[in-house]
Amino acid sequence: MFQGSIVALVSPMKEGGELDYAALKRLIDWHIENDTDAFVFLGSTGEGICFEEEERAKFLEIAITHVNKRKPVIAGTGAASTAKTIMLTRQAMQAGVDACLVVTPYYNKPPQEGLYRHFCSVSEALPLPLILYNVPSRTACDLLPETVARLSKVTNIVGIKDATGKLERLQTMLDLCGNKINYYSGDDPTALDFMLSGGQGVISITSNIAPKKMQQLCDAALKNKKDEAKKIDDELAQLHKLLCIESNPIPTKWCLSEMGLIPPGLRLPLIALSESHHARLKSALEMSFTKVL
Repeated sequence: MFQGSIVALVSPMKEGGELDYAALKRLIDWHIENDTDAFVFLGSTGEGICFEEEERAKFLEIAITHVNKRKPVIAGTGAASTAKTIMLTRQAMQAGVDACLVVTPYYNKPPQEGLYRHFCSVSEALPLPLILYNVPSRTACDLLPETVARLSKVTNIVGIKDATGKLERLQTMLDLCGNKINYYSGDDPTALDFMLSGGQGVISITSNIAPKKMQQLCDAALKNKKDEAKKIDDELAQLHKLLCIESNPIPTKWCLSEMGLIPPGLRLPLIALSESHHARLKSALEMSFTKVL
């Protein structure tokens, strides 16, 4: 169901943080025109943690209606507690998503058994495909391969997004889980090697800025066209790096605003990109040969 270039889409906002649904629809159409393989809404890049429940429901309704089954849709529904995660996942399921991306509970720092029970509880409560999401740099919680192996036996847990950037982690999961689940990179700089090593795609920040190139990169990598994929990846290397020069999605939204695709809005505690980074990001945009509307 999900492979290739999966964009972790930003949530367009006006100055002050009001959601811009017209810009959202333009972004969706732009990605479909540029062959993005699937969407993730309300993930880390989408600032989903800053949304109220009613906002989330409206956002998903508008986004899913506009996608209109042209591409698969995944919603980020992880929360710090199991009960809230189930509630957000149920809300997304009722909105019509194809799957949910469920991050490990942040701040609580649960042990591995707690993580196992957490994800089992979500899967038992809702008959929806779930993708585990491990991003220790944000959550202070690491879902270890041994726990992933236990969870891979759960019928509706279909994949994992691994944002550790550690390629040896993928190999360990492949050894323990085989093809019971799919594997998605959550780290653009290492995504090419991740896919060449057995991954099915990337849930990408860079795809926000260069959707066509990321789709071409993934397509080449999944067909084992290493030289072609490496050439594209080299063109995007600076962009991969600089889109995390400040907390995501600050640099990504700045780039999209510069490209004329969205307003520059963010929600506190995120703030505008420091001017000291503007010149380097402009250079990276030029190097990526990004096509703008």
